[in-house]
Amino acid sequence: YQPLERKLEITRGILKVFANYRHPVGIITKNSLVLRDLDLLQDLAKDNLVHVYISITSLDEKLRRIMEPRTASALKRLQTVEALAKAGIPVGIMNAPIIPGLNHHEIPEVLKAAAQCGAQTVGMTIVRLNGSIGKIFEDWLRKNFPDRFDKVWNQISAMHGGHVNDSQFGRRMTG
Repeated sequence: YQPLERKLEITRGILKVFANYRHPVGIITKNSLVLRDLDLLQDLAKDNLVHVYISITSLDEKLRRIMEPRTASALKRLQTVEALAKAGIPVGIMNAPIIPGLNHHEIPEVLKAAAQCGAQTVGMTIVRLNGSIGKIFEDWLRKNFPDRFDKVWNQISAMHGGHVNDSQFGRRMTG
């Protein structure tokens, strides 16, 4: 549910095809626009063909604005979870990326808030800094959290065998 989706309705069109052919679909989004397609999601849910995950990185709005500018607030995302759950749509959250020293301590609070809103499942991913993303993240971290840079960077490295990325399947998402 990218911003242009509001105008183009590409995702809605795809959901119509899935509904027509009774094909299963999973959705992960940060955007409450998913509620626009509630009719199609409910139709798919009747046959257990859909699961929606709402990404929640942090409940700390100051941190969320730094990590994910121009995205919905944590409160709006939790309200989206609640609306989906009340509409009978299987819904969970994706608590990601987990960044040691920045948001890892929030995991229990995020999960509790999500469960209270009706989330049935949760997924998580430890931060991965593959390819050029490592340098971009390093620059972002130095600029936004200079006081915590060394701690965060070293903890990420420690989780990935001394590197900030581990590309081996089965290990790369957990550290």
